[in-house]
Amino acid sequence: MTLYDTLTDLLEDARSRDRHIRFIDGERDESIMSFAELRERALALLGSLQARGMKQGDELVIFSKSNEGFVVAFWAALLGGIVPVPVAVGISDEHRFKLFRILGQLDRVTLFTELGLLERLLEFASEHNRDEVTTILESKSVLISDVQPGDAGEIAAITPDDTAFIQYSSGSTSDPKGVVLTHRNLCHNIRAIIEATGWAQDDVSLSWMPLTHDMGLIGYHMSVMAAGMNHAVMDTNLFVRRPLLWMLKTDELRATQLCSPNFGYKHFLKLFERKGLPEGTDLSCVKLILNGAEPISWDLCEEFLTALAPLGLKHNAMFPVYGLAEATVGVTVGKPGVEPSRVIAHRHSLRIGDTYQVAEPGDDDAVSFVRVGHAIRDVEIRIADNDDALLTDGHVGHIQLKGASVTKRIYGDDDATLALFTGDGWLRTGDCGVFVDGQLVITGREKDIIIVNGQNYYPHDIEEIIADVPGLDLGKVVVAGATPTSSGTEELLAFILYRQDIENFSEIADQVRHVVGEHVGLEFDHVIPVSRIPKTTSGKVQRAHLLRDYLEGEFDTLIDRLVPSAPSELDDDPLVAELETICREFSKDRAIGPDENLFEVGVSSLTLTEIVLAIDERHPGQLDISDLFDYPTLREVATFLRQQQASTGAQA
Repeated sequence: MTLYDTLTDLLEDARSRDRHIRFIDGERDESIMSFAELRERALALLGSLQARGMKQGDELVIFSKSNEGFVVAFWAALLGGIVPVPVAVGISDEHRFKLFRILGQLDRVTLFTELGLLERLLEFASEHNRDEVTTILESKSVLISDVQPGDAGEIAAITPDDTAFIQYSSGSTSDPKGVVLTHRNLCHNIRAIIEATGWAQDDVSLSWMPLTHDMGLIGYHMSVMAAGMNHAVMDTNLFVRRPLLWMLKTDELRATQLCSPNFGYKHFLKLFERKGLPEGTDLSCVKLILNGAEPISWDLCEEFLTALAPLGLKHNAMFPVYGLAEATVGVTVGKPGVEPSRVIAHRHSLRIGDTYQVAEPGDDDAVSFVRVGHAIRDVEIRIADNDDALLTDGHVGHIQLKGASVTKRIYGDDDATLALFTGDGWLRTGDCGVFVDGQLVITGREKDIIIVNGQNYYPHDIEEIIADVPGLDLGKVVVAGATPTSSGTEELLAFILYRQDIENFSEIADQVRHVVGEHVGLEFDHVIPVSRIPKTTSGKVQRAHLLRDYLEGEFDTLIDRLVPSAPSELDDDPLVAELETICREFSKDRAIGPDENLFEVGVSSLTLTEIVLAIDERHPGQLDISDLFDYPTLREVATFLRQQQASTGAQA
């Protein structure tokens, strides 16, 4: 595999190949762009940006719903030495605040976006009295619709150590951290990924991961393009709305390379178990499904592979990997064609410096971890103790990295950069692990980061939001993530200091769910009252103690008491009653009444999507999730469905 000096060289080489990118934006809405056309369109856009005064070293924040527009803008910036900064378009307040913080951090920034998005950002900034942000939005924004392709731009003279782009950490409600990646970082990591996976130009990849995520952008766009393969990019929201389309398109395109974190498999299976796939669907074409971006569940892997085995999916297709943005993306992979394997360890042998102890399946203290393989080329891994001293294989410790793929700095933050590295220059990943039989096993996280749907969130940020609930403050709230073996994916928990009558706790729990859902777009699995919050002698909250008690079942009886009993009677309107029944299947610990606003009951956007999917099963083609903005209660949804059915001749 060629080691390119710069990404400009990569694109120059790719354009000579008869290969293309397919953009899947709907079940029947697709477009195809060849690698050569991508370079041509990127150069034309670069010319227009340069005509507007943009220069090498400027920053271009790409904030767009269009994957095709994103890809063209991303490569246009790279060709001109302009630094692209991908930022996800979300629906919560915090997504907008994160964008505002990024715009405030960058030195020579231009926002590249769409008219509708810009209008909503300006309105939001005005509502929150963010005059400094309004000034940036009004003076430093370029609308995608206003940029007409012009003469080809001038390709910049780029060196391997120039900044290629900036990856911002996902999910943080505090100051987001911009990981600076050079052309050297990216080119080394791309070569290593291709060699380790065995990707070749006759492969075909399909990904629904966002292009603002490192796995989606670097793993399943830049790397697969460097390998010379045709690849398809499915809109993430389309996958969320129509998860079965993922495998239908896999069959149609004969895709050989797929990817997903845990939540994608679980989301797919929820609908697959009820609806299935059409007879004749053939998944025997799939060689590898990369599984990463969040802790990997062995049980969920097995459930997914078993469910799709009758359709031809091979058991050895599942391919656990480990990576992080600070190391570009890829760090370890398994061996292609080898079935995934796990380690069953004793829960109490996982402290830093301990030798991990094997446990028997079914043991109350047993916990499973998936082996994630060996270090890829140009990456070194060591396991260290709390003093950054090397530990031998079999000892649990901090995972630290060195190599050509590892970033050198955090954008504009010398303190964060300094904290990122040990005294002898190794990157602190923040993850803990152990080498078992030469393979890396991830046992947990050093810091209290929570991963939900592949995105990172920091507990103290969510706790600050909850502290705005009347009667609560930071000393009375603990947010944590747990991964019980029964659930497969990480659960989001809130522990609330509460010593009053338990029957009155539900009102506080509803307020907590509502404020977090509104500001961050997250949904709690459980909001749990506790009589005390354990702390160290220095006053630090001991989340691990609360999590241990939760995982050991200490709160099970209490949680059962808090589950609201469903009303004995459904609404008199049969269609409303049907919608109530659907909601009860998906809402967590929350009964949704017929006249409650669905955006104010503390359920996540993913749960709302699952509800809409279930409604669509009963009433095909009648309701889209965007309709909920106009009809936010179940009673209003029922009225809307009747209007749709009347206009289309469908029968309720």
